[in-house]
Amino acid sequence: MNAAAIAVVIPAHNEQLLLPRALDALEVARRHPALAGVRIVTVVAADSCRDRTAALAREAGAEVVELSGRNPGAARAAGVAHALAVLGTRPARTWIATTDADSAVPPDWLARQAGHAGEGWEAVVGTVRVESWPPHAAALAARFEELYEASRPAAGLHWEHPHVHGANLGVAASAYLRIGGFPPLTVGEDRGLVAALERGAHRVLRTADCTVVTSARLRARARGGFGDHLIGLAMPEGARAETAG
Repeated sequence: MNAAAIAVVIPAHNEQLLLPRALDALEVARRHPALAGVRIVTVVAADSCRDRTAALAREAGAEVVELSGRNPGAARAAGVAHALAVLGTRPARTWIATTDADSAVPPDWLARQAGHAGEGWEAVVGTVRVESWPPHAAALAARFEELYEASRPAAGLHWEHPHVHGANLGVAASAYLRIGGFPPLTVGEDRGLVAALERGAHRVLRTADCTVVTSARLRARARGGFGDHLIGLAMPEGARAETAG
């Protein structure tokens, strides 16, 4: 698929401190020369925000959808629906990219996703890198890196990793609509989407060729989410077992 349009969606809950960096990074990615002539719209799905998240998004030129469900799956789905309506392009020529408000995409993020779409991939599942670990979290950082990289081959650039992150995900609009979009889950909507794509025999590329930087959020926003995963890794082994049980 040669994308004529790209819909970028960011769910956000009280993210006035980190959202501006996410939007600045996306603005750089939008201007990549490989995307000349491609229509791109960015939508922030402001979910139950009591701060200036929505206002900052509008000031940055993003479209804003406001919700009140505290449900990332529903927020991503609402953002996608709004973006597709604004673009008005055929699903067969439209690509959907999602990231998170506490993350910063690299300058070639959208260009690489569009390139993979042109190669015939119907979804791109990328990796993340945690930056700015707290000073007291050196052991946690080492543990996270060890577990995250465990499946990486000893040699070679291609890594069909097992990870799924809403912060680094892309999907063809036609495939997205065919499987019913993001499930309205409070956690795991990204994994649910990718699982549905794989069940539907869509071409899913798992690649580490364009990693997104994300925060070391040790105050979890959602039970079972990425921040909760980091908190679990920080616990002593016995405490982790008790929590899991």
